[in-house]
Amino acid sequence: MPNPDAISERAQHFLKVLIERYIQDGQPVGSRTLAKDSGLDLSPATIRNVMADLEDLGLVASPHTSAGRVPTEAGYRVFVDSLISIQPLNEQVLDQLHEELPAARPGAHVMESASQLLSSMTRLAGVVMVPKRNQEKVRQIEFVPLSGVRVLAVIVTSAGEIFNRIIETSRTFERSELEQLSNYITGHYAGHDLETVRREVFDEMQTTRAHMDSLMAEALQMAREAFSAGEDGEPEVVVSGQTNLMDFDELAQMDRLRGLFEAFAEKQEILHLLDRCLGADGVQIYIGEESGYSTLRDCSVITSPYKVDEEVVGVLGVIGPTRMHYDRVIPIVDVTAQLLGAALKSR
Repeated sequence: MPNPDAISERAQHFLKVLIERYIQDGQPVGSRTLAKDSGLDLSPATIRNVMADLEDLGLVASPHTSAGRVPTEAGYRVFVDSLISIQPLNEQVLDQLHEELPAARPGAHVMESASQLLSSMTRLAGVVMVPKRNQEKVRQIEFVPLSGVRVLAVIVTSAGEIFNRIIETSRTFERSELEQLSNYITGHYAGHDLETVRREVFDEMQTTRAHMDSLMAEALQMAREAFSAGEDGEPEVVVSGQTNLMDFDELAQMDRLRGLFEAFAEKQEILHLLDRCLGADGVQIYIGEESGYSTLRDCSVITSPYKVDEEVVGVLGVIGPTRMHYDRVIPIVDVTAQLLGAALKSR
């Protein structure tokens, strides 16, 4: 891809105008339209020369059926990296985002709300990666007495998820004893992810067994039982608004739709793409084949990680045609990620 600094200021201006017009209309853009939209008093010949230069650079292309030009993936990349004009969301949109992402709902429902909100606000497909359970950090654990030697272990994570485990103990515990055990485990392991807690509990039981007092031994044994259950660790993806993509002519061909809908159904490719964004800082944009998946070759994917207590716990985003309103979609994805993290934290 050419360096934007190597493209003349005039050519960059025409590329920006062409892409904005193509996003709006979905039709190849001719020299006459460019002359009108650019606001520059230039001859048609001069504009054609600039367009020829952009085509030589691989930033625009001429469809066989039209004298106009359309942006290429490389053209879109220059546009989103250097030329796009992103405006802050207006108060009405911000209010809608705040209202439709309630913090009081259970974790899974908040993810669904975020996915549906992304879809409805952008008219594209919204995707949200549910946090990986093994990587979620423990906020608190509480042991509650049940009948006989059974105890309910309640594990609360930093992402607001609550896991309940029923465990069998070696004897009957008083409520006050279980409170002590809860305080001991929470004090030692809060802030660690589930996978680390499992490992550290096991290691501590192995290395300090001879020196631990009875309270510590019982606490560790109960923690081991509680944290060893449900070690699947496989994340999930919540998808909403796939049918919105049928409204775009460039995606409406049956073979393309079939491939896209299969990808949404199986979710693995989408999950792997989102997984790559876990370590990214801020909004990421994949245009066409940049995603690495052939089913998304005609699409753009815009993602942003969401955080709880400054720790990335998942990724959300939208999938749509490369001809999308990037200037409007990017801030919606960014703000939704911030609001989802805040909603999970408040719970």
